[in-house]
Amino acid sequence: MTIIRHSGASGEAERPRSEHEWRQEIVQVCRLMWEKDYIAATDGNVSVRLDTDRFLVTPSGFSKGFLQPDQLLVIDGRGEPVARYGPARHLRVSSEILLHLEAYRRRPDIRSVVHAHPPLAIALSIVGISLARCVLPEVIMSLGLIPTTAYATPASPEGAQVIAGLIESYDALILQRHGSVTVGKSAWEAYLKLERLEHAALITKAIVELGGAAPLPVEEAAKLVEWRAARGLLTGTQADDLCEACGVCHLRK
Repeated sequence: MTIIRHSGASGEAERPRSEHEWRQEIVQVCRLMWEKDYIAATDGNVSVRLDTDRFLVTPSGFSKGFLQPDQLLVIDGRGEPVARYGPARHLRVSSEILLHLEAYRRRPDIRSVVHAHPPLAIALSIVGISLARCVLPEVIMSLGLIPTTAYATPASPEGAQVIAGLIESYDALILQRHGSVTVGKSAWEAYLKLERLEHAALITKAIVELGGAAPLPVEEAAKLVEWRAARGLLTGTQADDLCEACGVCHLRK
């Protein structure tokens, strides 16, 4: 497997990438998702926005752990293949691409969408334990909160619409009973947010097993919220959401 040097990982500026480089990065991310059990069988999908109306996406019906770069498909904004050639010519576009396209429509700033099925995050959503709580400082600093959407049938138009009102403000969501969606300026960045999400779920599970969660003291949560505010990271509804979740409403005055 080709190892990609990820832009931004060592502080270098983002540079334009070729389609070949995006293909290599998607395949590497898919492999990591499979190795870490964030997906099973043919689950999950990864996409990258190539330009205004072209997207590079993983095909339907493949184990993402064994995907090859030339098996990725290029589609337009309606989800239709732009061209079919080589090993990809007989492959189908996943019905889950509706979720990706909805995220791109609502977030012109993002370049990639990762949809996975992280087991612990899904389990917590089924039993009603939310990750949108002010418990873990690194989650507040890196993601703000991790909201859970309403339930909708996977791979349906409704399944795509449930992210509305949340994806505009957050880069990591749990799809109730179904999976997760994370977004970023690259497939690698979106994948790292998936790691953060499932790690938060693992810690939350341990907290519940140990007898319950102690929220961050309000003054400590306030420092983290102020840290996000100072860097212009309180996008969309985050200020109001953190006010309610963490009790830091005085920051809005």
